[in-house]
Amino acid sequence: MALRPVQVNIKALDASAVGRFWAEALGWSAYSPGVVTYVGPAGGPVWPDPVFVCVDVIPVPELKTTTKNRVHIDLATTSAAHQAELVARLRALGATPADVGQGDVPWTVLADPEGNEFCVLEPREVYRDTGPIAAIVVDCADPRAMVRFWGEAMDWTLHAVTDDQAVFRSAKGGGPYLEFLRTPDVKTVPDRVHLDLLPYPGDDKEAEVARLRALGATDLDVGQGDVPWTCLADPEGHEFCVLAPS
Repeated sequence: MALRPVQVNIKALDASAVGRFWAEALGWSAYSPGVVTYVGPAGGPVWPDPVFVCVDVIPVPELKTTTKNRVHIDLATTSAAHQAELVARLRALGATPADVGQGDVPWTVLADPEGNEFCVLEPREVYRDTGPIAAIVVDCADPRAMVRFWGEAMDWTLHAVTDDQAVFRSAKGGGPYLEFLRTPDVKTVPDRVHLDLLPYPGDDKEAEVARLRALGATDLDVGQGDVPWTCLADPEGHEFCVLAPS
């Protein structure tokens, strides 16, 4: 048994507007089957996408705080010209420069129209085949501890681990990396951005949830009520959801 990341969940006051922004940013399409806005490759909604980790924007009544999100998206570029063009296009769409203490770096840090931080990376060979999302990045205190939990929680392959970083990617290749980066800050507010995981067809969701609890996950009440998914937190408190297979 194992789980796979299928989408990045972003909370927003205006889910439709934030969904449209991310669709334009990624060169994908925004689909609104209900109150949520799902952002995935063009050509009609496919869920789960067989390659990419997509974006799901859900409406909430609260504004984002000024605290930096502990989960963010890194966008891939293919050249310096592409990076500059993408940054300019994103700013025209409503992105704003963000200072998260990055200093003088070759990537550009921006925030979407509701303040969710993300990075536009300089060209890197490692991300040449990821699609528009190079990596989903999670701030953490102990990357090695994250490997012990997430390496068992999901079926992605561990590519590298040090005291400062742990890197996973789907065993199928293609799609983004999932990276845990050591940072000095600690979690102080609920996550505005989190991962959603999905069991494989034929696997039992409740058995998967029980397995995660045995690995150190804890139950989380975010006011979700009676829903078909389960809200959990990893050993460092990062929120995530286990979705029900459709």
